[in-house]
Amino acid sequence: MQTLLIATRNAHKVGEIQTILGADFRCLTLNHFPDAPPVVEDAETFAGNATKKAVELAKWLAYGESGKQKVGIDSLWVLADDSGLEVDALNGAPGVHSARFAALNKTANSHDADNNAKLLRLLQEVPLEKRTGRFQCVIALVPIPAGIVESASPVCFVDDFAAQTFGGTCDGRIQYAASGQDGFGYDPLFVPDGYTQSFAELGENVKNQLSHRAQALEKLKDYFSKLPI
Repeated sequence: MQTLLIATRNAHKVGEIQTILGADFRCLTLNHFPDAPPVVEDAETFAGNATKKAVELAKWLAYGESGKQKVGIDSLWVLADDSGLEVDALNGAPGVHSARFAALNKTANSHDADNNAKLLRLLQEVPLEKRTGRFQCVIALVPIPAGIVESASPVCFVDDFAAQTFGGTCDGRIQYAASGQDGFGYDPLFVPDGYTQSFAELGENVKNQLSHRAQALEKLKDYFSKLPI
C-alpha cells in the first residue's frame, strides 16, 4: 500500500481522491499534520501551484522539526493538486483563481455559492453556444525519503526529488442556473460534453469516471503500477 499525504483539508476533495485511487492507497491529509505551514498559491499555472505546494510540504516533512517527528512511514509521498474552471467567454477565467474567484482578498478562498453567483452574473448575457469551458487539473507528486539524512540540505532534496506531474481535462459548458445536490465548487453549473446534467446531478460514480481529477489520478495510478517493487 502506498501512503499519500494530500496537501489539502478539503474533505470533499480528499474523499473524491480516495474513491478514485481505491484500496491500494492510504490517504492522509493536512488535518493529520496541523503544524504544516501554509503555502501561498501565487503561480500563474495549475502546474506551478501544484508543484509549489507538493515541494514545500515535502521539504517541511523532511527537514522541519515538527515534520520529522511525524514521518514514520517507509513509503510516503506528498500529493498536491491545483484545479479550476476555465471559461472561454471570460478569456479563461476564473482559472487558477477558481477557489477564490469572488474573494476581494485573492489569497483566501471564497464560498462556493459566492463563486458560482459571480460566474453566473458575468455570463448572464452570454448565449448557451458560447458558454463553453473546461475543468483542468494538475497533480504533483513528490516522494519523502525513508531515512532523513540530518546533514542533507533542502536544496539537494529539491534537486533529487523533483515533482512528477499528471494532468487531466474535462470539457463542457456552463448552464444558466445551478442544479443538483452532489459535488462541490462549480459542479452544479458545469455540464460535461455528452451529458445533459451537471456534475452535481450525475453523482460521484459518473463524475469519478470522466472528471479532470479522475483523468489525472488514473495517470498517477499508472505511474505507481510501473514502479519497481
